[in-house]
Amino acid sequence: MAPGDLAVPGRAQTMLLLTHTIVVQAVTFMLRPASAYRALELDVPGAWLGVLGASFAVVPLVLAVPSGQAVDRFGERRIALAGSALLVAAGLGFVLFAGSVAGLVVASMLLGTARLCAVVAQQALVANRTPAHRYDAAFGYYTFAASLGQAIGPGLIVVFGGDRPIPDTRAIFLGATALAVPLLVAAAFLRPSAQHRAAAGPGAGGMRDLLRQPGLVRALTVSCVVLAAVDITLVYLPALGAERGIAAGEIGLLLGVRAVASMASRLLLGRLVSAFGRRALLIGTVALSAGGLALLLPPLPFWAMSAVVAVAGLGLGAGQPLTMSFLAESAPPGLRGRAMSLRLTGNRLGQVLIPSAAGLLAAGAGAVGVLACTAAGLAGAAVAATGLHRNPR
Repeated sequence: MAPGDLAVPGRAQTMLLLTHTIVVQAVTFMLRPASAYRALELDVPGAWLGVLGASFAVVPLVLAVPSGQAVDRFGERRIALAGSALLVAAGLGFVLFAGSVAGLVVASMLLGTARLCAVVAQQALVANRTPAHRYDAAFGYYTFAASLGQAIGPGLIVVFGGDRPIPDTRAIFLGATALAVPLLVAAAFLRPSAQHRAAAGPGAGGMRDLLRQPGLVRALTVSCVVLAAVDITLVYLPALGAERGIAAGEIGLLLGVRAVASMASRLLLGRLVSAFGRRALLIGTVALSAGGLALLLPPLPFWAMSAVVAVAGLGLGAGQPLTMSFLAESAPPGLRGRAMSLRLTGNRLGQVLIPSAAGLLAAGAGAVGVLACTAAGLAGAAVAATGLHRNPR
């Protein structure tokens, strides 16, 4: 299936949406590390670094559901424009006010809100303008574009800030702001789906009706567990390497293998669903990721670890877009923005609660214990996925 199948009106709209997705993620993943570098330049205490990181996440956690309601009420283009404008404002905030901790915190809050608005609008646009039988390929391409942007962003830090231990953060802030400005033009040319008219209609329903849709809560749960597992591997693979005396360069290579495998599964998702079916593929890929993490528990030679991590990466990469497809199909027209915002809320909570519980476990069981529990959680998610079914609508 060609990327042009992502949206009905044609290839230009598809490429515009994917470009908007890549740039939003790239700018975000430039500004977040650069803000941490600026905090180090200011000799900020370690506790304040935690506050800086939380400031990016807390506001989106509170505003996730309202942002979905806004998309359903006003249309995707307006919220994408708002997110793009907030991203420019966040860049300017870092440029003008990053000389103080308070300025960094406020700019980080703007950045988190900007990314939230842009992502909810993008996902709702994919859900609302893609025929149901093409959801898997569409969300596969979308999540591939997001991953690509997240990979490009840190590399741009070197381009704008140099390769010193502490880069030129002002240059990075200026460069990110310059990259964000064209997003306003791109968002202005996105065609809304007009599904917000259904949200304003007499039979639109609300959040309670949405949560009653068959399979929706189950899909949210699977999505939450899979994303938390991705975060845990980013933290505890290095911890496992430290416990077993594996070189940091080799662990970095393993993380790169996992990321590439995840991107490959997303790029090929449409074909895989055509071959195996969405439900079977979700069950299989989540189970595959559980098995991959479980195989990391005993000591392995590096080549075997690479193969196992690649297997886990294939499974973890497919889980997110497949749950998006189930959510989009479960939610009726006019409520899909809220469905995507619920997913983001659940993912945020999972990213906070599950790794926190893993950290408590690591104090007694080490990285092996955390990875074992994560594998068990993924196995449970695979069992939960057996209850998901295609919506006849």
